[in-house]
Amino acid sequence: MEIIEKIKTNKLTANQTEIQKICLHKLQSSPLPNPKSELWRLSNKSKFSSFLNYSVSEKNLKFDMPYPKNSQSIIRLVIGEKCNINLIEKNFSIQQLNDDELDKYIKEQISCFDQNENWSDLLNLSLTCKKNILGLKISGSKIPPIEIFSNASSNSLNAKTLVIFLEKNCFIELLQVNLGKENSSLSQSTFFFLEENSSLNHGVVSYGEKGSNLLNSLNVIQQKNSEYNLGSLHFKFNYARFEISIKQSEGNAKTNIKGMQITKNDEQISTYTKIDFNGPNGFLDQINKSLADDKSHAIFEGSIIVPKIAQKTDASQLSRNLLLSDFAQIDTKPQLEIIADDVKCKHGATISQLNEEELFYMRTRGITLAEASKLQLSSYFQEIISFIPVSKDRWNLLDKLLNEN
Repeated sequence: MEIIEKIKTNKLTANQTEIQKICLHKLQSSPLPNPKSELWRLSNKSKFSSFLNYSVSEKNLKFDMPYPKNSQSIIRLVIGEKCNINLIEKNFSIQQLNDDELDKYIKEQISCFDQNENWSDLLNLSLTCKKNILGLKISGSKIPPIEIFSNASSNSLNAKTLVIFLEKNCFIELLQVNLGKENSSLSQSTFFFLEENSSLNHGVVSYGEKGSNLLNSLNVIQQKNSEYNLGSLHFKFNYARFEISIKQSEGNAKTNIKGMQITKNDEQISTYTKIDFNGPNGFLDQINKSLADDKSHAIFEGSIIVPKIAQKTDASQLSRNLLLSDFAQIDTKPQLEIIADDVKCKHGATISQLNEEELFYMRTRGITLAEASKLQLSSYFQEIISFIPVSKDRWNLLDKLLNEN
């Protein structure tokens, strides 16, 4: 693994920034995550190695936008493209964070990073050059929808970082799109900080091409009376890993998560979530879906942590999975860690197949097996897709998924 060898010898990148130096120092003594830990034990070693087997590239080759920007009210940004963002309108402002602001915030996060638990972020930040870090400060209301793209280049590893501050009483809808090219690796770290009374509807759509890999981590800090809604979709990757860490820093916050990973052939896609309640009256409603076909492997592991200070927490975590092949594999493990004694928490998991009775009923009405299967899948997909903040006239995700499966 070329990247790991360079970490060991501290030759990963030239002209290292201070953040890169800090992360590399944390990685040097143990450059790989512990394969025996709960967070990494199911990760396919061969596929994980393929993620690390590319040379790091700081270049950002132009790519075809998957859907046209057909509205002037949409703000589209590409991480790595040279831009100077300073939008100050009557009802809102979107401004680029300066280097000092970015460095201060990222260093604060790194200071409490664990080498194993936060390995993906440490690796990403040690690889990300300054031009591939985008930081934004957003305030106000009536903000246009925002779309932010990260893309990989064939036969290389690209690392991107996004940092966004939402100021008080701010509401936005933001879609992140991660695109993998053929035989490539993309490393993406995202950091959101939601101030009091702010609200974020966040969508993450990630898909690649043959031989593409993705390491995608998301870190969210919520202050009082903030609301964070996440709809996510990952598919078409040889190897992909989505890590979600959400902290309700003072309680009295709401989090809603609906995510899905879809695997086929011999792909492996996993989702790991950790939700920390650090105050009373927190709320979580989480549903994760996995669909596995052929000889593929889908993984979900979720953790809800409710310490004594987090009384009156209301948290629900459900894993619903669909197995389409006798050779496919799904691992699911929702977990609760509760110390507070006045809470309402629940978790559960199901694994099933397409409903044979429904398929038979539709076939007796003249519907072919392929069409009947797509109707069932459509219902299964729709719950997640409808939660992703995208415009239907540009991003018809349901049709895209049904054509892929």
